[in-house]
Amino acid sequence: MNLIIRLLITAIVAYLLTSILPGVHFEGFSTAIIFAIVLGVLNIIVKPILSLFGLPLTIITLGLFALVINALIILIADYFIDSMVVDGFWWALIFSILLSFVTSLANSMFADKD
Repeated sequence: MNLIIRLLITAIVAYLLTSILPGVHFEGFSTAIIFAIVLGVLNIIVKPILSLFGLPLTIITLGLFALVINALIILIADYFIDSMVVDGFWWALIFSILLSFVTSLANSMFADKD
């Protein structure tokens, strides 16, 4: 149940961010739900590989390269989802930063306190 709540929170936050950011577009809320699922799968499979290869750069930049990896994950999700459009790397970077921040706030408010 906790996984479904987190996916819904991610989908809602992503959908709301697309109304604020002019460089990221979803066709509808169903696209946001698909995006949340694809993002979860990419975070499980692709992000550890990118993080491993980017570890030297992450160390040199004191962790800031992790933001670039998050933006790349957003761009990969854009590639797989036809009803989602990201206008470029910088929009993906801004979207990933805001999505991470707002989603972590929402998850801390709505997640179970086990």
